[in-house]
Amino acid sequence: MRRSFSFFVAMVVTALPAAALAQSAVEGRVDRLEREMRAVQRKVFPGGSGQMVTPDIVAPETQRTAPGVPATSALADLTARVSALESQIATMTGQIEQSQFRMREAEQAFEAYRKTTDARLSALEGAGIAATAATVSPTVSASGDTRPTATPAAAASRDPARADAVAAVQRPSTGDAAEDGYTYGFRLWQAKLYPEAQAELKKVVSAHPKHRRASYAQNLLGRAYLDEGKPSLASIAFYDNYKKMPDGERAPDSLYYLGQSLVQLKKPADACKVYDELTDVYAGRISAQMAGDIAKARTAAKCQ
Repeated sequence: MRRSFSFFVAMVVTALPAAALAQSAVEGRVDRLEREMRAVQRKVFPGGSGQMVTPDIVAPETQRTAPGVPATSALADLTARVSALESQIATMTGQIEQSQFRMREAEQAFEAYRKTTDARLSALEGAGIAATAATVSPTVSASGDTRPTATPAAAASRDPARADAVAAVQRPSTGDAAEDGYTYGFRLWQAKLYPEAQAELKKVVSAHPKHRRASYAQNLLGRAYLDEGKPSLASIAFYDNYKKMPDGERAPDSLYYLGQSLVQLKKPADACKVYDELTDVYAGRISAQMAGDIAKARTAAKCQ
């Protein structure tokens, strides 16, 4: 193409018909590139016709010449358009590829981490770390050490003061089981009754997976684990909320707290990938306050 184009340019002064053919060929090339540009833009902004990027094409500046003599030829103008379009498409394609690579890398890293954690927890359960299978289940502390933790019912039955604290939390009854379950779990979490809150929130997610409060409950489940000093379990809860309910109202919050969990687990590099994912996927849903929190978190994790 370049060789034939140079040949046409050399002949433009003496062969007007050839120049006309060359101009037609370049115009066809421009049209093709513009179609490719629109296709790339639709991939970057799906459904967002108002967000199309206008190619950064600047027409060559005209120079002062004798009256009636054009400063640049039509072929030169078209060539400039072609070069600008090719550059724009290459830039946008590169941005898409980088974004997709970063998302795949973050997802693969966390999947590997999750499998390792699941295997460790399964091994602990199989080894019978718990004192009794009916009332005690193994958990992982913030440092990664195992410790047996009684179920909420068993703990309350052995601790009258705790039983009184649980009884003092009012269970709502509005007729909406999912709403009532989430509100009750939230109140237990506020009272720092974390095991009881976790049990209630799990019920909401399990019994009402399609309810809008399922996203809230799964996110709060992660926070209850995090506040109890169990970042490993918290990270799994947060990741599940993002993976299984990406359109849920608390999915962005779960990604943010997933990053916080990974920092506590001494995985700052993975946390930075999560923050990247958060800003990429939920750019239009992040509040000003969360944007500020993300910026602070990135600084604390020393993200590049």
